[in-house]
Amino acid sequence: MNEGPGFGVYVHWPFCAAKCPYCDFNSHVRHQPVDQARFADAFARELATMRQRTGQRAVSSIFLGGGTPSLMEPKTVGTILDRIAAEWTVAPDVEITLEANPSSVEAERFRGYREAGVNRVSLGVQALNDRDLRFLGRLHTADDALHAIRLARETFPRLSFDLIYARPGQTVEAWTAELEEAIGHAADHLSLYQLTIEEGTPFFSLHKAGKLPVPDADRAADLYEATQEVTAARGLPAYEISNHAKPGAESRHNLIYWRYGEYVGVGPGAHGRFIEGRRRVVTFTERVPEAWLKLAEAKGTGVCGGETLTREEEADEFLLMGLRLAEGIDLQRYEELSGRALAPERVTILREEGLVTPLGNSRLRATPAGMVVLDALVADLAR
Repeated sequence: MNEGPGFGVYVHWPFCAAKCPYCDFNSHVRHQPVDQARFADAFARELATMRQRTGQRAVSSIFLGGGTPSLMEPKTVGTILDRIAAEWTVAPDVEITLEANPSSVEAERFRGYREAGVNRVSLGVQALNDRDLRFLGRLHTADDALHAIRLARETFPRLSFDLIYARPGQTVEAWTAELEEAIGHAADHLSLYQLTIEEGTPFFSLHKAGKLPVPDADRAADLYEATQEVTAARGLPAYEISNHAKPGAESRHNLIYWRYGEYVGVGPGAHGRFIEGRRRVVTFTERVPEAWLKLAEAKGTGVCGGETLTREEEADEFLLMGLRLAEGIDLQRYEELSGRALAPERVTILREEGLVTPLGNSRLRATPAGMVVLDALVADLAR
């Protein structure tokens, strides 16, 4: 867990078979077939443009996210991966992750993805019973999910899958039983997210109208605590607030984000953060797929905005990302980014309140209590 942040490439495939009612990601449903060859060519154009901006880098992680990347044909995935390898140096042990929905039709493509170079799959399981899957708007059943998990374990060297908890009416006992079942099926990594009500989603409207009750803060905290206890006892401790893995099986791509490394983002609605001209820049692309496609074809990129971060902004982002990790932050790197040390009196107060703890003389981490109030903790430290 002590290697440098690395350099990653994020590829956003924006299409889904259906829009889940809790999702606020940039995902779109199209009722006509997508011209995948045309999109693959546009991805290649944008990757070439990004290569011009970043210069030569060694890519340690590639992540195909969405949307639903498993709606891509294996040939499309192969074309994109080949283009990345043509633009940058790809590390021999590169982690290449593809997000997938566990329907039987998509699962049958797994072998094609493996042949294209994918070596890690992340399955959007979300729940292990059909009632909650219907509530979450998922198109698969629990049996579909278990079939996809089995096939993924046979096909890929590494596997992760997601579950959403703090669902309406969910008790600690019910979640603990479901989590124990999930761990029995897991390979080496689980992503476990509390249900959040995001503005602009159908769930937001239902919640605002009083038709979607969610666990109160105390119940949510109990569910979070149970999650940490069960996963730690079963050998998948939390290395980040919502992510759990056997030692050595952490998501390399997500560690790039949380360790405040550099990455480019290509595709509709993708974001990137990388050093350009000795300063960290942020890029974001056009969100509407067809509009992004036209921009990429005409200009070589769908980037439609961005900014250059100040030292203070970089330092604040570094705190926000790094304190999500069990390994915490490197205090010297914070000083290098911000030009100043964290205020000793603030650190002392937060230690006395049980929200942070030092790791030796060089690192600082949030305690379990601090993780629960992380946004407020970061705001306090950054003052």
